[in-house]
Amino acid sequence: MTKIRIAVQKSGRLNDDSLKILKDCGIAIDNGKDQLKATARNFPLEVFYLRNGDIPQYLRDGVVDIAIIGENVLIEKGEDIAVVEKLNFSKCRVSLAVPKRMDYETVKDFEGKRIATSYPNTVKKFFKSKGVSADLHIINGSVEIAPNIGLADGICDIVSSGSTLFKNNLKEVEIILKSEAVLAVSPEISEERKEILERLQFRIKSVLQARQNKYVLLNAPNDKLERIISILPGMRSPTVLPLAEEGWSSVHTVINRDTFWEVIDELKLAGAEGILVCPIEKMVV
Repeated sequence: MTKIRIAVQKSGRLNDDSLKILKDCGIAIDNGKDQLKATARNFPLEVFYLRNGDIPQYLRDGVVDIAIIGENVLIEKGEDIAVVEKLNFSKCRVSLAVPKRMDYETVKDFEGKRIATSYPNTVKKFFKSKGVSADLHIINGSVEIAPNIGLADGICDIVSSGSTLFKNNLKEVEIILKSEAVLAVSPEISEERKEILERLQFRIKSVLQARQNKYVLLNAPNDKLERIISILPGMRSPTVLPLAEEGWSSVHTVINRDTFWEVIDELKLAGAEGILVCPIEKMVV
């Protein structure tokens, strides 16, 4: 039986988030501790646990068919590899940072400076676009320590919360790019495995849609029903059912989480009562 081969990061937050979305897609994976490969019990899929920086080459060579990988890694090492889905998790940014004591004004302040980074291609392209020439020191590891030991004047690295920079007396001064986890596809994927990918993508889209929305039920007096319905941004139109108490209706709808609280505030002002909010497990549209 043909199986699609997916690469995920061997360890770390991206590993956890990748396995969670596969689990939410209903895929059960038998993965013991320190395994480098595991097989799904109920879907034609094999999981390869790889170093993040190695994944682009494995995709390019067709060793794996697809991968959940940080967009920043593809920009650095695999711009020729296609992305078929942005996954809306493991968000971060690739930024330039300098010691807190440094007076920083513009990117031109990096002219002639020594920059430690694990992202030389990304930094070179950025500096070229700004007309800046800097000396890059490629470090695979804890880049943040470089200015403290005199190895560099600044760094370029991934930033999530900024706490690591703070602990190392650094400040973020330029955001080069923003990144999130994506689903990438090997240029060598077979037609048979493309069909499996379509099935997997269907499941992933349903999970992502569910994560972006909340199911809302509320009670509305009939004389205010038209106003309440006009506020709701449902998929098409809300479901309205009569309540046992005369003059009242129950309204069911879906609200995007990004505008959720604003809509709820409006609904309350319009006369909605007994508002119940439920998570959505899957959402097929």
